[in-house]
Amino acid sequence: MTLVEARGVGRTVELPDGRPLTILSGVDLTVSEGDRVSIVGRSGSGKSTLLNLLGLLDAPTEGELAFLGHDVRRIGSGARDRLRGSEVGFVFQQFNLLPGRTALENVQTPLLYSGGREFWRRERIARDMLERVGLGERLTTKPERLSGGEQQRVAIARALVRKPRLILADEPTGALDLETGAEVMALIEAVAAETGAALVTITHDPTIAARSNRHFLLRDGRLESADAAGDVQSDGNANVADADADIDAQVEAVA
Repeated sequence: MTLVEARGVGRTVELPDGRPLTILSGVDLTVSEGDRVSIVGRSGSGKSTLLNLLGLLDAPTEGELAFLGHDVRRIGSGARDRLRGSEVGFVFQQFNLLPGRTALENVQTPLLYSGGREFWRRERIARDMLERVGLGERLTTKPERLSGGEQQRVAIARALVRKPRLILADEPTGALDLETGAEVMALIEAVAAETGAALVTITHDPTIAARSNRHFLLRDGRLESADAAGDVQSDGNANVADADADIDAQVEAVA
């Protein structure tokens, strides 16, 4: 099933002095259930803006963007919020956990806005998810007493507790060491596989990008395939690494 379909999508904002600033232009992207997509780009390339569009935080100013068949530009903000709450899970570089709240309370938070069974069984559902990410013994621990890797696991549990169909990971390992980062990515991928969710990872790390089966490069607000001849190879790391090196070379040339 197609989750997100973007055709010629762009996003232009108005600067304080009234001038327009185009952040994204002509983006074509289709994301289906079970997809593993990586998007590599430098700071200022439009990654955050694209993530906000895919996650229904913003609407495009040009082109067509459909989420589960709904035209994002035509539905109201309330409907967009409901779709995002039930169908999209965000994992960020910064954990954004509620201070002073236990791991269990943090993971329950999205369920407070749900209805029916999810709301009434929120503690059990949150407990099960924390056990799934290996934190069954840390339910009553507050974020300040958890390691960086444990905090990210809580953030993952919170993002996935409603079993969203689309997981958006924005530099999910950026605040972690190499070994912990690999463990965290493996965990996100495993939970996504269990539910059939699509995983879109935005990163500047080619080793993280290479874990996906579809690779894209975002530069100057335009999205390009980074897969040789449109084909995902077993050594996809080389393709993404080359793309990342290409960006570095351009940045150095401008500097």
